[in-house]
Amino acid sequence: MVGIQSPNTNQLVGHGVEVVDVQKHYPHGDHTIAALRGATLSVPSCGFHAIMGASGSGKSTLLHLIAGLDRPDSGTITVAGSRIDSLCENDLTMYRRRKLGIVFQHFNLLPTLTALDNVKLPGVLDGKPDGEVHERAMSLLRELGVASRADHRPEALSGGEQQRVAIARALLFDPPLILADEPTGNLDSMSSERLWALLEDIARVRELLVLMVTHEPLAASHCQTTTVLRDGIVAGSFASHGLTPNEFALRASELGR
Repeated sequence: MVGIQSPNTNQLVGHGVEVVDVQKHYPHGDHTIAALRGATLSVPSCGFHAIMGASGSGKSTLLHLIAGLDRPDSGTITVAGSRIDSLCENDLTMYRRRKLGIVFQHFNLLPTLTALDNVKLPGVLDGKPDGEVHERAMSLLRELGVASRADHRPEALSGGEQQRVAIARALLFDPPLILADEPTGNLDSMSSERLWALLEDIARVRELLVLMVTHEPLAASHCQTTTVLRDGIVAGSFASHGLTPNEFALRASELGR
């Protein structure tokens, strides 16, 4: 395992994420679809935690709302002690750039940029001095074991290497919250296992919150807790780390019925 440093002093205060009675509807033809129907959950301020559910359960919608990429129709979302559901667009942009890192299933690396420049991009957009951003980005690439690939574009990287570059980019501002949206969906089983271990290590050593959305029981079983969504509501949560596959499947199915 690559050694992870622990420079983060920007930890979440109290509960990392608080979602209270959140509803979200989307228009569909001449009617609306209820993606979330009063979802309520509380996630601790640090650690590796999962939100799990079948397709259509509302888990991706919930992640987008926590990320400030969309707004709820009603209810409240609090991150690090601050309401984000009522922020103006400019403040939401700053929240996403400086307080939040997002790791996507499809990596979302710009194909025309090198690995290094992809990691540097949020700092460049924020107007940080180039030397400072360059040093920080290279430090993260070394930390994640992909410094030798810094000058390569995404097409020359393996899936696992691309995801490590994406994680380095997410960590550029030392955010207290990392959201991972099906981060191993495009990886093979061995790379997936390595990535889950890496995310767990990052959360533990840096003392930040990694919140992963997944439909995979194997992925969620690496997390400290798993929250199960069903038909737009939170069915419940349970301690999931260390459970055998059969134990995990039993607990999840009890909540998912």
